[in-house]
Amino acid sequence: MFYKLQLLILLFIPMLSLAQTSNQESKKQKGSEFQTQTRYVAESHQLTLEAALELTSRARVAARSLNKDVSIAILDASGQVIMLTRGNGVGPHNTEAARRKAYTSLSTKTPTLLLGRNAKANTDTQNLANLPELLLLGGGYPIWHNGRVIGGIGVAGGGGPENDDNIAKSATIEEAAILIH
Repeated sequence: MFYKLQLLILLFIPMLSLAQTSNQESKKQKGSEFQTQTRYVAESHQLTLEAALELTSRARVAARSLNKDVSIAILDASGQVIMLTRGNGVGPHNTEAARRKAYTSLSTKTPTLLLGRNAKANTDTQNLANLPELLLLGGGYPIWHNGRVIGGIGVAGGGGPENDDNIAKSATIEEAAILIH
């Protein structure tokens, strides 16, 4: 009986080492697959329609506090419009201005008021104003989540670049870590 037990143990040990080797090889293979996937596929975070509605609502509240009605654009990380609204009585040009401000801030990862002022002060960047889609007027902000730009907001029609800037900035949803800065 003792010899049978020894024989079983002797047969069992190589099987254990074989299982460990194949398990390690499996982990290496999975690690390699993960590296390949992360090399070719990036994780993305997208604004939801609910977030766009909330951002728009918060900006409208800020505009009303200034007795203004504005156009507001919310774009996703790829520059596509999620929401575009025009306030009552706001000039039609403001709708396109809001979209372009949102696009500019998203594309440059910079608030448009700051971008415009910096571009004007630097002869090397003054030509930014000549790029077709960019609009270097205050009121555009990138929308950040966990250190990544996930969209842009643009506000137009608030009575000047500083007002548009302040209205856009006020749309932050801190409780969801959706920041506008």
